[in-house]
Amino acid sequence: MNDTDVSKQIQQMVRFIRQEAEEKANEISVSAEEEFQIEKLQLVEAEKKKVRQEYERKTKQVEVRKKIEYSMQLNASRIKVLQAQDDVVSGMKESARNALLKISGEKNNYKKILRGLIVQSLLRLKEPSLLLRCREMDVSLVKSVVEDAKKEYAEKAKVRAPNVTIDNVYLPPPPNDADPHRASCSGGVVLASDDGKIVCENTLDARLDVVFRQKLPEIRKQLLSKMAA
Repeated sequence: MNDTDVSKQIQQMVRFIRQEAEEKANEISVSAEEEFQIEKLQLVEAEKKKVRQEYERKTKQVEVRKKIEYSMQLNASRIKVLQAQDDVVSGMKESARNALLKISGEKNNYKKILRGLIVQSLLRLKEPSLLLRCREMDVSLVKSVVEDAKKEYAEKAKVRAPNVTIDNVYLPPPPNDADPHRASCSGGVVLASDDGKIVCENTLDARLDVVFRQKLPEIRKQLLSKMAA
């Protein structure tokens, strides 16, 4: 093999090596580009996920705040409505209490009421001996009706007329604007068994409280319907 042949073979080997190197370099470049694109895509997706998560978190926070604010406003509205209802009910009750004061001022009518309250108390207690308490200003009226009340009770219950003693301890006097916090009573009676274990409070104030407790749901319902209208 002469020098020319040797030179050709060397050139072929050089070209082959160069071609191999270029192909390898190209493969490396393509692979690197693919890896770069994949990594870039992963980074982009990761950032997108973070953005979505952050958006969802903030959206939930906004929704929670809205729900809290709505709940607070709703509760505040309910409280205002209830307060308005309570104010109206309190006003109605106060008007009724003022009307009670007029009842005890109408002597003939009040005597009938006292008799009825005593009979009702006797029927509830059904005791042979009782203690009756009233306002000091009502003692004479109570004495004038107590015997008739005992007879009426005896006829209705078909028993002997009970022994009723008028207590020398009295119920409080009527309300006084000069001292509104003082204990007061608008009228009526309180009866108790001799041992004090059974008590029937049948004052006008107690009857008013009972009526209001019974009627309160209906009153509130009517008030609510008027406010809604």
